[in-house]
Amino acid sequence: MVERLKKEYNVEVEWRPFYLRPDTPPEGMELPDYIKRARANGSEERLQQLASNYGMEFVSTKRIYNTRLAHEATEYAREHGKANGFHRIVFRKVYAEGQDISQWDVLRSAAEEASLNADEMQSDVESGKYTAEVAAQVQQAYQIGVSGVPTYVMNNRYAVVGAQPYEVFLQVIEKLKTEV
Repeated sequence: MVERLKKEYNVEVEWRPFYLRPDTPPEGMELPDYIKRARANGSEERLQQLASNYGMEFVSTKRIYNTRLAHEATEYAREHGKANGFHRIVFRKVYAEGQDISQWDVLRSAAEEASLNADEMQSDVESGKYTAEVAAQVQQAYQIGVSGVPTYVMNNRYAVVGAQPYEVFLQVIEKLKTEV
């Protein structure tokens, strides 16, 4: 859907970090009961249908993963001009393949697939090179009111929160066009 928006409306997309659960320990955590109940009541079917509508696979995660390393690895990818490609690969590994992105083998595989130097990426991330930058970006997200993922901020004025149909994005784009 994002690729379609980029192609049809010449929009720029820049992925930025946000910690949905900043208290997640490095090893991740079990899904809370409220998420298990929501899944039992059909929340996953909507996501699977949306993914299917766009020709994508969707696998429910079994745990809540700590995403700090993935966000910092994405900053490495951004520094090397490959943030969007790396992000797409990591996203696929989680939501289509059910992999745990808090694990270096998964992130290294994503780096290699994105034609990045996995050894250098891991070394830079483990050195703390991107920790402050990611923390600043997460803080900025809180300041502009982000409370869920994904959140698409359009022209720094409108937010589309959650996995939404393409038509929702079109409505916001049309609204922005009339305000110019």
